[in-house]
Amino acid sequence: MTEYAIRARGISKRFGDLTAVDHLDMEVESGRIFGFLGPNGSGKTTTIRMLCGLLTPSDGDVEVLGLKVPEQAEQLRQRIGYMTQKFSLYTDLSTRENLRFMADIYGLDRRDRWRRIDEVLAQFTLTDLRDRRLDAMSGGQRQRVALAAATLHRPTLLFLDEPTSAVDPENRRDFWEKLFDLSEAGTTILVSTHYMDEAERCHRLAILERGQVRRNDAPDALMQALDGRVIEVNGPGLRQLRQHLMAQPEVVSAAQQGSSLRVLLGEPVAAPLDYLRGQLNDPAQQPRATRPNLEDVFMAATSGERAA
Repeated sequence: MTEYAIRARGISKRFGDLTAVDHLDMEVESGRIFGFLGPNGSGKTTTIRMLCGLLTPSDGDVEVLGLKVPEQAEQLRQRIGYMTQKFSLYTDLSTRENLRFMADIYGLDRRDRWRRIDEVLAQFTLTDLRDRRLDAMSGGQRQRVALAAATLHRPTLLFLDEPTSAVDPENRRDFWEKLFDLSEAGTTILVSTHYMDEAERCHRLAILERGQVRRNDAPDALMQALDGRVIEVNGPGLRQLRQHLMAQPEVVSAAQQGSSLRVLLGEPVAAPLDYLRGQLNDPAQQPRATRPNLEDVFMAATSGERAA
């Protein structure tokens, strides 16, 4: 039987006339990495804060690690880690000083504290940086310190709100390897992102727009649902072709990538490749079907299409 770390039914959050989250349903399987993909303002941070017990939902029910939220939020906080979107550690303190402060906050046993700090320093490749102040570190190094702090008390569930937004690609890749190490050890992770490559790494992914879930499935399944609908056109006159295609109701998106134009056609188009051939007016333009990617999924999900 599948165990779920998070169950949410019909949760909404309203701030006056603004509905930030609108009747959202979700389940997060224990020990997996669940991703939120969406633009700024889509409700990712608000949802995470409700799941943590930091915000009270306007409607709906939330159960996290078997505890009712927000009613049992105080009990929950000892079992979760939360890495906020904005870096929140003390940059005028060293790595070890920050970790000691967080150990006090979490109430770690004094006999276990230093051993646990040494463990996370080694786990996140921070031993050589233990005495360096955070204001002398790169963005990637700081994020490793923040992850070490969030996992210091061995949480069962980890919330990460756009944790790599200011980190270069190499450090983002290394950061994600650490997340898979945590997942392999049994930690459930909910991570929000606006990077397509990160979203593709998740075991399961929800695409949010305007506070609603537009798609929710494994990344491969989301991409396979668009098979046959993505056409790549090579040849001259791509800017003019894009302008023409974007005026057609059958075209969801058209974006140039190098020397080719990537076109996503809507669900009602029965024969996408034949349809696109009929739109070309230059015999040098060559269309071919290509593999959908998560950007295509995102465009389909946020264009008003219904989920398949």
